[in-house]
Amino acid sequence: MKVKTKMLTEFKNFAMRGNVVDMAVGIIIGAAFGKIVSSLVADVIMPPIGVLLGGVDFSDLVITLKAATVSAPAVVLAYGKFIQTIIDFIIISFSIFMIIKGMNSLKRKKEEVPATPPAPAEPPAQEKLLAEIRDLLKK
Repeated sequence: MKVKTKMLTEFKNFAMRGNVVDMAVGIIIGAAFGKIVSSLVADVIMPPIGVLLGGVDFSDLVITLKAATVSAPAVVLAYGKFIQTIIDFIIISFSIFMIIKGMNSLKRKKEEVPATPPAPAEPPAQEKLLAEIRDLLKK
């Protein structure tokens, strides 16, 4: 009984740590972002590319390996969908790169502007002593 309680406590501590919660939020936002980018590629970017290539719809690009029969559907190699997935990946990767680049530039700007000016460094003890001797000699 004691082992189960300890294990549940450890699991609760693990699950409630900030890193795990942050990761879960990141995964959920990433999935939603992936859907947005997939829609952008499929509905906005690919139609003009298809028009430029003579009305080609990438999702229809297939190589038939075995024709359909009455009892079985056709076996096809859907390379058009693969091309679509590669374009999705490139756009998602570029979007994430731009977001991280922007965050890094904001972080650098924040680091460059100090909140308070640094205090002047205190001179070494030897220089202090020499300054005192100089001041005494002036008197």
